[in-house]
Amino acid sequence: MEGTAGVSTERLAGASAGGQSYANALRRRRVQLGDKWHLDKVFIKINGERKYLWRAVDADGTVLDILVQNRRDKSAARRFFRRLLKTTCSVPRVIVTDKLRSYGAAHREVMPSVEHRSHKGLNNRAENSHQPTRQRERAMKGFRSVGGAQRFLAAFSGISPHFRPRRHLMTAAHYRAEMTTRFAIWDQITGVAGLPAAA
Repeated sequence: MEGTAGVSTERLAGASAGGQSYANALRRRRVQLGDKWHLDKVFIKINGERKYLWRAVDADGTVLDILVQNRRDKSAARRFFRRLLKTTCSVPRVIVTDKLRSYGAAHREVMPSVEHRSHKGLNNRAENSHQPTRQRERAMKGFRSVGGAQRFLAAFSGISPHFRPRRHLMTAAHYRAEMTTRFAIWDQITGVAGLPAAA
């Protein structure tokens, strides 16, 4: 059985057990992060209550970090900014956000030297990165707790992009070769590569 990204359920069978460790291993293998970060937030329902999922991606669509919070105010934006700097151990050249004022206030406090571009139309990269999360949210029929959502989405956001290269920029042959490489990396990380083949 194949998923929407062409990932077999057998290959993803171990993801629920070691998801975060697998995501961390993939992050260690990725190329250097871009210096242009796109930030966005989207609401999710957890036990019927509205929460906000904050997400940051670089210009290539690589997920930098996610954070589930109760609010979308200045304090929440500031907390996410600080978490991003700690998680990535780097400072971007520019950040791109929508026009939520909380971003500007937090930006002035946490990273005032970084250029801030606030424009709805410039932030499609971050908005598009929410789509796999929405698909998974529907498949799971929502999340039951903030902690559970944070743990799952942190791992899922690190794993899902590994199987979603920028297909529209590749030829068919390049895409097949790229996916073969990515599956091989995944098998190495999960230990599947060392297992005997099934009869």
